[in-house]
Amino acid sequence: MSIPKELQSRVKKLRAQVDDLRYRYHVLNDPQVTDAMYEGLMDELRKIENQYPELVTPDSPTQRVAGKPSEKFEKVTHTVTQWSFNDAFAEEDMVDWEERMLKILEKEFGERPKDFDYVCELKIDGLHMVLTYENGNLKTAATRGDGKVGEDVTTNIKTIWSVPLRLNLPLSKREREGVAEVSAPTPPTPSRAEGDYVVEGEVWLDKKMLEKINEDREKSGEPLFANPRNAAAGTIRQLDPAVVAARKLSLTAYDISSANAPNTQAEELLELKNLGFKTDMNWKVCKNLDEVFKFHDFWRKNKNSQPFWIDGVVIKVNQKKYQNALGFTGKAPRWAIAYKFPAEQGTTKIREVIWGVGRTGAITPVAVMDPVNLAGTTVTHATLHNFDEIKRLGVKIGDSVVVEKAGDIIPKVIRVLDKMRTGEEKNIKEPKHCPICGNEVSRRNSPLLRGAGGVLAHLPLTKREREGVADVSVALYCTNKNCYAQQLRRIIYFVSKRAFNIDGLGKKIVEHLVKEGLIENAADIFTLTKGDLEPLERFAEKSAENLVEAIAAAKKVTLARFINALGIAHVGEETAIRLAEYFQSLEKIMAADIAELEKVSDIGPQVSSSIVEFFKDEKNKKLIQNLLKNGVRIEVQSQKSKLQSQISGQTFVLTGTLATMSRDQAKDKIRELGGAVSESVSKKTDYVVAGENSGSKAGKAKKLGVKIIDESAFLQLLK
Repeated sequence: MSIPKELQSRVKKLRAQVDDLRYRYHVLNDPQVTDAMYEGLMDELRKIENQYPELVTPDSPTQRVAGKPSEKFEKVTHTVTQWSFNDAFAEEDMVDWEERMLKILEKEFGERPKDFDYVCELKIDGLHMVLTYENGNLKTAATRGDGKVGEDVTTNIKTIWSVPLRLNLPLSKREREGVAEVSAPTPPTPSRAEGDYVVEGEVWLDKKMLEKINEDREKSGEPLFANPRNAAAGTIRQLDPAVVAARKLSLTAYDISSANAPNTQAEELLELKNLGFKTDMNWKVCKNLDEVFKFHDFWRKNKNSQPFWIDGVVIKVNQKKYQNALGFTGKAPRWAIAYKFPAEQGTTKIREVIWGVGRTGAITPVAVMDPVNLAGTTVTHATLHNFDEIKRLGVKIGDSVVVEKAGDIIPKVIRVLDKMRTGEEKNIKEPKHCPICGNEVSRRNSPLLRGAGGVLAHLPLTKREREGVADVSVALYCTNKNCYAQQLRRIIYFVSKRAFNIDGLGKKIVEHLVKEGLIENAADIFTLTKGDLEPLERFAEKSAENLVEAIAAAKKVTLARFINALGIAHVGEETAIRLAEYFQSLEKIMAADIAELEKVSDIGPQVSSSIVEFFKDEKNKKLIQNLLKNGVRIEVQSQKSKLQSQISGQTFVLTGTLATMSRDQAKDKIRELGGAVSESVSKKTDYVVAGENSGSKAGKAKKLGVKIIDESAFLQLLK
């Protein structure tokens, strides 16, 4: 079919108009037309392309969300090595950094340079991205990975409207197509001629969007994103580009590599803007460190004014000739450094302490405080973890306290300002009864099972037992197995992502179903019908139908997920996987005794006794019977032959946040390569992978002499 020339011309003009409006809206933040007018242009373009598919090109605006979900991300080798930045936390660190550079330059040029200055840029807390353009067209978008190899996420990056699919064309051509040129700085060097570029930038999530996503995740019983980088990384690694598009990510570019690169960092930022990229226009050229410190101090105080999170300032030597002379260390450029902000803290007063009950019966104290602004949000609650933590802090009701947001997301009490006490403060009493059901609470004591006929009776006494010391838990537990709060939490956990993963059955829906008397336990979920759901508030015909379909789809489940979903005390995802791999049958796990269970890797007396006690309980047996009766089918997977690699047989513990992958992705990769994952550090642990904001696990590893590695070293092991 021949295509009329007027339609070909119209398509070119429509694409140029849409791209021009995209640039104005998403890059310049200067919308020129209404949403309706913009959608009108897009609709016209879609109709023509649908009629003449041969007109569709990769850089067409209609191709930003296209295709089926991917099964996995392919690997991409970077043409330009991707470096990370060294960190500075104080002015003294910055002075030392400058002195090291000046000494190198003095040796290189015979004297310390006189035209030496810096470019300061805001350090956006997001996910590093590498974009490759050939002949001006986007070829690939990849994560940093280990700096040499990353993951191809091009399809997902195309959904980000601040990313140009084609770089800005020369003015003459754009003018010939009847498109008014956007006013932008003219680059000082004509590097566009070749059209080949490697552009680096930060993918980030708007603050309000993160709040919405976390609200949705809380409703569905999923863990909240702890920080914006984690949220951006989790979004980009969605296999369905439609999900990525819905979260409306942005990308801010800050570095470019090309055949004719600009002579300064400042010119490079102007070049990026001219090519059509969104850049952060708050950057500044600073003549000396005093100006750098002023810039850093200003943005430390005003970081919440931006739609993205800022965790510091990146300082780069402005002149490229000096950058080239300074070069790189093993992992970072000598000519750049990240001057981090301190964790944001605030002072407030504790008014009361409330106690929550989890699925295992654990009772957790939460401080209710006077409102305090942290990282741009108002905080009124902070976890106190357990009663031992309350004693360690010495906190009382009425105390003035310092509160900090870990990762600018999760609030926690850091210390008590005891000098501000008035004498009217009240001690926090250890609860004796469950706040929900009123039953007694206690600390769990492992050796209690060692009596006559107890499941641990055959084992020799520990030194602590011989000395009369009980191994009791830190947490307090409700002793009532039928406690409403525990039952509710168990069901919520049962349907969660790493268990049965029932789409659309989140926390709020579960609460609603329990309240209405439609379900009492997890097995009841599989008896729900469309007729049960439609009369309920929150449900229309379609939503009821979708949930019933999702429940039906979830009936087929792996043995590991089934075991994990049961919520056995001390048995999480990793232990469930080991049990499934070892026994290959639910019946064998249920029949196993302590001795048999302890043959499984990383399972000791406490876990073994918990498993045995769970399956001895008639109520738990009945639950399993009803699950199977109601259509649940356990998919027993044959043991896959593990890939032989340098981590085969090695045990890993993950702590903190990884920049290049989610915690779940890291676990899956370790297992794929024949390694094992544990949730706790012991002498049997081979590696502790310490990401950002590592917790107490890293400290324990240090005490035990277990090797601690950073994310970069971890990625090297996975190669």
